[in-house]
Amino acid sequence: MSDQLRAPEAPVAEGLAAPYDALLLLSFGGPEGPDDVVPFLENVTRGRGIPRERLKEVGQHYFGFGGVSPINGQNRELLDALRKDFAGHGLDLPVYWGNRNWAPYLTDVLREMAADGRRRIAVLATSAYASYSGCRQYRENLADALATLAEEGVAELPRVDKLRHYFNHPGFVQPMIDGVLASLAGLPEEVRDGAHLVFTTHSIPTAAADTSGPVEEHGEGGAYVRQHLDVARVIADAVRAETGTGRPWELVYQSRSGAPHVPWLEPDVCDHLEALHAAGAPAAVMVPIGFVSDHMEVLYDLDTEATAKAAELGLPVARSATVGADPRFAAAVRDLVLERAAAERGEGVERCALGLLGPSHDLCAVGCCPARGPRPAAAGADSPYA
Repeated sequence: MSDQLRAPEAPVAEGLAAPYDALLLLSFGGPEGPDDVVPFLENVTRGRGIPRERLKEVGQHYFGFGGVSPINGQNRELLDALRKDFAGHGLDLPVYWGNRNWAPYLTDVLREMAADGRRRIAVLATSAYASYSGCRQYRENLADALATLAEEGVAELPRVDKLRHYFNHPGFVQPMIDGVLASLAGLPEEVRDGAHLVFTTHSIPTAAADTSGPVEEHGEGGAYVRQHLDVARVIADAVRAETGTGRPWELVYQSRSGAPHVPWLEPDVCDHLEALHAAGAPAAVMVPIGFVSDHMEVLYDLDTEATAKAAELGLPVARSATVGADPRFAAAVRDLVLERAAAERGEGVERCALGLLGPSHDLCAVGCCPARGPRPAAAGADSPYA
C-alpha cells in the first residue's frame, strides 16, 4: 500500500501524555446474558415511553445470540490492545473503560478515576463520526456523570477532553481497506472483478444528519454524510490501486429504528442489494465503515438479515471486517492522545488524516450536533466543566 496510507511512527512517549493522566474508553454497552436484555433496552430508550412488551420484541435480535451483545467483549479486547500498545511505546497512561447503557457504567468509572486521583482525562468514544448520538450525546453523558459526582461531594472533579473524530485516521482506514481486499479475494473468481462495494453505516434521522458537525458544516446530510462519503472514497480508491479494478460503490444505511413517519437516511442496505441484483450486479462486498467493531448491528443487520436477503436474491456477497482491536487502530489511539496532549501544551502538532476533509476539530463548538432540547455537555466549547 502507498506511503500516504501509513501513519507516521509516533515518538517514544515518555512524558508526552501530559497534561493527561488517564484515558477513558467510552462506549455504548450491551447485555451480557438473557436477563440483561430488557433492562439494557430500557436504559437505551429511557424517557421515550416504549412499552416493556415492545422491548421484548426488539430484544429478539439479542436473544438469537444467547442474549449477549458482542460489544462488551470487543471493548475488552480493545482495552487490552490499547494497554499493550501504550506499554510497548513507553506511554505510562492508565486506560479505563465505561459505558453509556450497561456495566461498567460511565458514572461508576469516573467516580473510580476521581478516587484514583485522575485529574485530566482524555476520552475516546467508540464512534468515529460526527452526529448527535455519536458525539454530543456522549458529551452529555459525561456532563451527567460529572454532575452526579458533584452532587455526591467529590472535592475535585476531573476535567475530561474528548479526542477528535478519527474516521479518516490511517490507523482506522487501513484495516478496513485490507478487510475489503480480503473479502474480494474470498468471492468466487468469476464474479470478483465485477463486485460492487456497499459501504454501510447506521441510519439516523435526516434532521440529525443535517445538523451534524459544526454549524458551518450543517446542510443536507451535514458532516455525518460527508465524512462517510470521504472515507468510502478513500477505501474505494485504495482498492482500485491495489487490484487494478475500479468498482462501483455507494453509501447505504442500516439499523433504522424509531417512528415510521420520521424521515431517516436511505437507502436501506437490503433495498440496495435488491436494486443491485435487479441491475445485474454479479456480487457485492458489504463494508461496515460506520462501526468500530462487530457489534449487534453488524452481526444481525448485515451478517444475518442482509446476508439472508442476498441469498434469497441469489446475489453472492461478503462482509468485510471492522477495525476492532487491530494493532493499527490501537496505535492510532496513541497518536490521537499524543497529538491532543501536545496541542494542550501549546506545541505544534502534525495530524494524520486521509481524504479531502482533513483532521477534525479538537473542541466541539457551540451548536455542534445539537440535541432536541438544551442539555449540558462536557468536553466542548459550551461545557460547564471547563
